[in-house]
Amino acid sequence: MSIYLLSDTFHEGVVNLPQIKVTCRDIELDLLSYNALIFSSKNGVKAIDKINKKWRKIPAYAIGKPTAKAIENLDGNLVYTSNFSYGDDFAQEILPKLKGKKVLFLRAKKVLSDLENILKKSNIDLISKVVYETTCREKTTKKLLKHSVIIFTSPSTANCFFNNYKWDKSYKAVCIGKVTAKALPNEISLHVSKTQTIEACITLAKTLIKQN
Repeated sequence: MSIYLLSDTFHEGVVNLPQIKVTCRDIELDLLSYNALIFSSKNGVKAIDKINKKWRKIPAYAIGKPTAKAIENLDGNLVYTSNFSYGDDFAQEILPKLKGKKVLFLRAKKVLSDLENILKKSNIDLISKVVYETTCREKTTKKLLKHSVIIFTSPSTANCFFNNYKWDKSYKAVCIGKVTAKALPNEISLHVSKTQTIEACITLAKTLIKQN
Protein backbone atom coordinates (compact mmCIF):
# COMPACT_ATOMS: atom_id res chain seq x y z
CA MET A 1 0.00 0.00 0.00
CA SER A 2 1.06 3.60 -0.54
CA ILE A 3 -0.21 7.17 -0.51
CA TYR A 4 -0.47 8.69 -3.98
CA LEU A 5 -0.69 12.48 -4.21
CA LEU A 6 -2.15 13.70 -7.50
CA SER A 7 0.15 16.70 -7.57
CA ASP A 8 3.77 17.50 -8.41
CA THR A 9 4.27 19.28 -5.09
CA PHE A 10 6.82 17.30 -3.05
CA HIS A 11 5.81 16.07 0.40
CA GLU A 12 7.66 13.49 2.43
CA GLY A 13 5.98 10.11 2.78
CA VAL A 14 3.86 10.21 -0.37
CA VAL A 15 4.28 9.23 -4.02
CA ASN A 16 3.69 12.07 -6.47
CA LEU A 17 1.33 11.15 -9.28
CA PRO A 18 0.57 14.44 -11.09
CA GLN A 19 -2.41 14.25 -13.43
CA ILE A 20 -2.59 17.72 -14.93
CA LYS A 21 -0.25 20.17 -16.58
CA VAL A 22 -0.66 23.92 -16.34
CA THR A 23 -0.08 26.11 -19.38
CA CYS A 24 0.31 29.84 -18.88
CA ARG A 25 -1.21 32.10 -21.51
CA ASP A 26 1.16 34.21 -23.59
CA ILE A 27 -0.78 37.48 -23.47
CA GLU A 28 -0.17 41.18 -22.89
CA LEU A 29 -1.92 42.64 -19.90
CA ASP A 30 -2.06 46.31 -18.89
CA LEU A 31 -2.37 46.43 -15.10
CA LEU A 32 -2.13 50.19 -14.54
CA SER A 33 -5.88 50.80 -14.31
CA TYR A 34 -6.58 48.17 -11.63
CA ASN A 35 -6.37 48.67 -7.88
CA ALA A 36 -7.30 45.17 -6.74
CA LEU A 37 -6.45 41.65 -7.92
CA ILE A 38 -8.33 38.44 -7.13
CA PHE A 39 -6.54 35.10 -7.08
CA SER A 40 -8.44 31.84 -6.64
CA SER A 41 -5.41 29.57 -7.09
CA LYS A 42 -1.63 29.61 -6.88
CA ASN A 43 -1.48 28.84 -10.61
CA GLY A 44 -3.00 32.24 -11.33
CA VAL A 45 -0.24 33.84 -9.28
CA LYS A 46 2.49 31.99 -11.15
CA ALA A 47 0.91 32.84 -14.50
CA ILE A 48 0.59 36.60 -13.97
CA ASP A 49 4.17 36.75 -12.71
CA LYS A 50 5.31 35.46 -16.10
CA ILE A 51 3.05 37.89 -17.95
CA ASN A 52 3.64 41.16 -16.09
CA LYS A 53 5.56 41.56 -12.85
CA LYS A 54 3.88 44.89 -12.11
CA TRP A 55 1.08 42.88 -10.48
CA ARG A 56 3.26 42.68 -7.36
CA LYS A 57 2.45 46.30 -6.44
CA ILE A 58 -1.34 45.92 -6.68
CA PRO A 59 -3.34 44.86 -3.58
CA ALA A 60 -4.13 41.15 -3.90
CA TYR A 61 -7.01 39.13 -2.43
CA ALA A 62 -6.37 35.40 -2.09
CA ILE A 63 -8.52 32.35 -1.54
CA GLY A 64 -6.89 30.00 0.96
CA LYS A 65 -3.44 29.83 2.48
CA PRO A 66 -1.64 28.09 -0.46
CA THR A 67 -2.65 30.92 -2.81
CA ALA A 68 -1.68 33.55 -0.25
CA LYS A 69 1.69 31.87 0.26
CA ALA A 70 2.32 31.92 -3.50
CA ILE A 71 1.66 35.67 -3.54
CA GLU A 72 3.99 36.28 -0.61
CA ASN A 73 6.75 34.10 -2.10
CA LEU A 74 6.78 36.32 -5.19
CA ASP A 75 6.75 39.53 -3.12
CA GLY A 76 3.19 40.38 -4.07
CA ASN A 77 1.06 42.88 -2.14
CA LEU A 78 -1.16 40.48 -0.20
CA VAL A 79 -3.85 42.43 1.64
CA TYR A 80 -6.41 39.73 2.39
CA THR A 81 -6.60 35.96 2.72
CA SER A 82 -10.05 34.41 2.70
CA ASN A 83 -11.28 32.27 5.58
CA PHE A 84 -13.02 30.11 2.99
CA SER A 85 -11.64 27.75 0.36
CA TYR A 86 -14.61 27.81 -2.01
CA GLY A 87 -15.12 30.41 -4.70
CA ASP A 88 -18.73 31.34 -3.94
CA ASP A 89 -18.01 31.85 -0.22
CA PHE A 90 -14.85 33.77 -1.11
CA ALA A 91 -16.88 36.14 -3.32
CA GLN A 92 -19.35 36.91 -0.55
CA GLU A 93 -16.53 37.49 1.94
CA ILE A 94 -14.54 39.97 -0.14
CA LEU A 95 -17.52 41.73 -1.74
CA PRO A 96 -17.68 44.60 0.81
CA LYS A 97 -13.92 45.11 0.56
CA LEU A 98 -14.05 45.62 -3.22
CA LYS A 99 -16.68 48.37 -3.33
CA GLY A 100 -15.43 51.33 -5.35
CA LYS A 101 -12.41 49.45 -6.70
CA LYS A 102 -11.56 48.40 -10.24
CA VAL A 103 -10.87 44.68 -9.89
CA LEU A 104 -9.06 42.13 -12.05
CA PHE A 105 -9.81 38.44 -11.56
CA LEU A 106 -6.90 36.31 -12.83
CA ARG A 107 -8.38 32.92 -13.56
CA ALA A 108 -8.17 29.56 -15.27
CA LYS A 109 -9.88 28.83 -18.58
CA LYS A 110 -12.38 26.64 -16.72
CA VAL A 111 -13.77 27.88 -13.41
CA LEU A 112 -16.32 25.90 -11.40
CA SER A 113 -17.35 28.58 -8.92
CA ASP A 114 -19.76 31.46 -9.54
CA LEU A 115 -17.36 34.02 -8.07
CA GLU A 116 -17.34 36.32 -11.10
CA ASN A 117 -21.13 36.50 -11.46
CA ILE A 118 -21.66 37.03 -7.74
CA LEU A 119 -19.36 40.05 -7.73
CA LYS A 120 -20.72 41.53 -10.96
CA LYS A 121 -24.33 41.19 -9.78
CA SER A 122 -23.31 43.19 -6.72
CA ASN A 123 -22.03 45.99 -8.98
CA ILE A 124 -18.33 45.34 -8.45
CA ASP A 125 -16.32 46.82 -11.34
CA LEU A 126 -14.67 43.54 -12.28
CA ILE A 127 -12.88 42.25 -15.35
CA SER A 128 -11.69 38.65 -15.62
CA LYS A 129 -8.74 37.44 -17.67
CA VAL A 130 -7.82 33.85 -18.44
CA VAL A 131 -4.11 33.58 -17.65
CA TYR A 132 -3.71 29.79 -17.59
CA GLU A 133 -5.41 26.53 -18.42
CA THR A 134 -5.10 22.97 -17.20
CA THR A 135 -5.06 19.82 -19.33
CA CYS A 136 -4.55 16.14 -18.56
CA ARG A 137 -1.06 14.71 -18.80
CA GLU A 138 -0.34 11.88 -21.18
CA LYS A 139 -1.63 8.51 -20.07
CA THR A 140 0.69 6.29 -18.08
CA THR A 141 0.94 2.54 -17.61
CA LYS A 142 2.00 2.89 -13.97
CA LYS A 143 0.21 0.36 -11.75
CA LEU A 144 -0.94 1.46 -8.33
CA LEU A 145 -0.55 -0.72 -5.27
CA LYS A 146 -3.71 -2.21 -3.80
CA HIS A 147 -5.04 -0.83 -0.48
CA SER A 148 -3.48 2.54 -1.24
CA VAL A 149 -4.88 5.99 -0.49
CA ILE A 150 -5.33 8.40 -3.42
CA ILE A 151 -5.31 12.13 -2.62
CA PHE A 152 -7.40 14.22 -5.03
CA THR A 153 -6.35 17.87 -5.00
CA SER A 154 -8.85 19.40 -7.45
CA PRO A 155 -11.78 18.47 -9.73
CA SER A 156 -9.38 18.54 -12.70
CA THR A 157 -7.04 16.00 -11.12
CA ALA A 158 -10.01 13.76 -10.38
CA ASN A 159 -11.28 13.90 -13.95
CA CYS A 160 -7.84 13.17 -15.39
CA PHE A 161 -7.22 10.34 -12.93
CA PHE A 162 -10.37 8.49 -13.93
CA ASN A 163 -9.49 8.92 -17.59
CA ASN A 164 -6.23 7.15 -16.84
CA TYR A 165 -6.95 4.55 -14.15
CA LYS A 166 -9.57 2.05 -13.15
CA TRP A 167 -10.65 2.29 -9.54
CA ASP A 168 -9.87 -0.72 -7.39
CA LYS A 169 -12.25 -1.40 -4.52
CA SER A 170 -9.27 -1.70 -2.16
CA TYR A 171 -8.33 1.97 -2.70
CA LYS A 172 -9.38 4.79 -0.39
CA ALA A 173 -9.97 8.33 -1.61
CA VAL A 174 -9.11 11.56 0.20
CA CYS A 175 -10.41 14.83 -1.27
CA ILE A 176 -9.11 18.29 -0.49
CA GLY A 177 -12.63 19.73 -0.38
CA LYS A 178 -16.30 19.24 -1.17
CA VAL A 179 -16.04 20.60 -4.72
CA THR A 180 -13.33 18.05 -5.53
CA ALA A 181 -15.38 15.31 -3.86
CA LYS A 182 -18.27 16.02 -6.26
CA ALA A 183 -15.98 15.21 -9.20
CA LEU A 184 -15.55 11.59 -8.05
CA PRO A 185 -17.97 8.84 -9.14
CA ASN A 186 -20.90 8.41 -6.75
CA GLU A 187 -20.09 4.79 -5.97
CA ILE A 188 -16.67 5.61 -4.47
CA SER A 189 -16.48 5.94 -0.70
CA LEU A 190 -14.39 8.98 0.09
CA HIS A 191 -13.05 11.13 2.91
CA VAL A 192 -12.99 14.93 2.76
CA SER A 193 -10.25 16.79 4.61
CA LYS A 194 -11.54 19.18 7.28
CA THR A 195 -8.86 21.68 6.24
CA GLN A 196 -8.35 22.44 2.55
CA THR A 197 -4.59 21.94 2.37
CA ILE A 198 -2.43 19.16 0.97
CA GLU A 199 -0.76 18.78 4.36
CA ALA A 200 -4.11 18.08 6.02
CA CYS A 201 -4.98 15.56 3.29
CA ILE A 202 -1.70 13.72 3.85
CA THR A 203 -2.32 13.56 7.60
CA LEU A 204 -5.76 12.08 6.96
CA ALA A 205 -4.33 9.62 4.42
CA LYS A 206 -1.70 8.40 6.91
CA THR A 207 -4.46 7.80 9.46
CA LEU A 208 -6.38 5.71 6.94
CA ILE A 209 -3.26 3.69 6.10
CA LYS A 210 -2.79 2.85 9.78
CA GLN A 211 -6.38 1.63 9.97
CA ASN A 212 -5.81 -0.95 7.19
